[in-house]
Amino acid sequence: MAKLAGRITDSETGETVSARVNVTDAAGEFLHPIDSLLKIGPGTSFFYSSGSFEIDVPRGQVRVIVERGTEYIPATLDIEASSQGTVIADVQLKRWSKLGTEGWHPGNTHIHYDEKEKRPDDRLHLDPRVEDLRMTAVSILKRWDLEYASNKYSPGLMTDFTSAHHYVQCGEESRHNAEESHSPGYGHIMLLNIKNVVEPVSRGLLVDAFDPDYPPLSYACDDTHRQGGIVIWCHNGRGMEAPVAAALGKVDAFNLFDPHWMDPEYDIYYKMLNAGIRLPASTGSDWFISSGNRVYAYTGEDFEYEPWLAALKQGRTFITNGPSLSLSIQGEMPGTEIEARPGESLSSLVRWQSHYPVSHVEILFNGEIIVRKTMQVEMATGSLEADIPIRSDGWVAARLWSKARDSFAQPIFAHTSPIYLKTGLEGPEKIAAATYFNQAIDESLKWVGTKGKFYTDNQRREVVDLFREGQQVYQRIIH
Repeated sequence: MAKLAGRITDSETGETVSARVNVTDAAGEFLHPIDSLLKIGPGTSFFYSSGSFEIDVPRGQVRVIVERGTEYIPATLDIEASSQGTVIADVQLKRWSKLGTEGWHPGNTHIHYDEKEKRPDDRLHLDPRVEDLRMTAVSILKRWDLEYASNKYSPGLMTDFTSAHHYVQCGEESRHNAEESHSPGYGHIMLLNIKNVVEPVSRGLLVDAFDPDYPPLSYACDDTHRQGGIVIWCHNGRGMEAPVAAALGKVDAFNLFDPHWMDPEYDIYYKMLNAGIRLPASTGSDWFISSGNRVYAYTGEDFEYEPWLAALKQGRTFITNGPSLSLSIQGEMPGTEIEARPGESLSSLVRWQSHYPVSHVEILFNGEIIVRKTMQVEMATGSLEADIPIRSDGWVAARLWSKARDSFAQPIFAHTSPIYLKTGLEGPEKIAAATYFNQAIDESLKWVGTKGKFYTDNQRREVVDLFREGQQVYQRIIH
């Protein structure tokens, strides 16, 4: 057999860079070094490389595919290997996007390593670099007695894995499931920028059959904020406490596409925005780096963690698994508020750039598509200008789609955080959303009163009082 020796560099800087590598022989068999870390998740198989690799290959044609993050163009090399000797594969990766120079920096706010992972340190060294992430948050969590590999870490900055270009921290997923089916339950929240573990990490059936459905997640939100941290509601958008915690201002952002499209998440998120709750969009990949998902936050300068976190909270973000997407109204970016008059039209501009071709781009007003551009010939780069008629208070966001799928077998997707419009006139969407959440909380209160497990009547009363406090926010809108 021959030996394939590869080196991966940035075509512009010449620096050696980490990447994921797929090597297949003439029969299509995936080849990798014996001790290499393998990609976790669906789609094409890859092994992780810190920038160089050696692998035994059979005689004949060998294909090498190299990917790094989402801002580099994947490289493909076809090599003819002889029966012996060494074949050199010099792979140069070229950026199609330089968002960092424009002040946009990517992060992943939701990653865990499960009990099957034997080399969490090695993986955490490579994950942020292979995915080209400026901010990576791995989190502790608890489900029964499972020994999750990420639970070996302590909350806070992880200096062993952090470098000048890659900030790595450990946070927490605090959660509650009331039934084995993960529904309804209070929900799941990600806690970032915390210094200490927020107890309990889980409650209810996630601990054992007799653990109480107490305390509510809102208490964990409060503890997190006292530590100077932030709270992100993550992929169980149907959690009973989501509308309560959001209405009471206990949630700082909302994870979408986490790790893939789920209609309930978007239905809940859009209704929260319609109810007047301001929540930036964020995202993560959940189990390992199981997709290219990332949230870009705009700091306007070189990456530093605290400004990045502030930008996330302010809503200067878009989420994506590849394309860059920007939205402006009257020159203002997501996260801002614009005052307007009912009946007025405001000019909007959407721009996108993508390695993969884009099928269509949409502008939403209060969750409804008001402008849609469908490309007969898919476009990797483009813009969409439109005048938006303003009829009431609300929000505007942009999103795009593609028929193409990435190497994780996920459809290409991006979504901006909202721009908020203030007219002084409430639209019908606000009352409809408030009515929906008012009724949902009524159902949740029935569960708390009849099925929830508590050690004392006082614990049950606390949860009931909390849910009623959140419900009153929606009832004031209705009445």
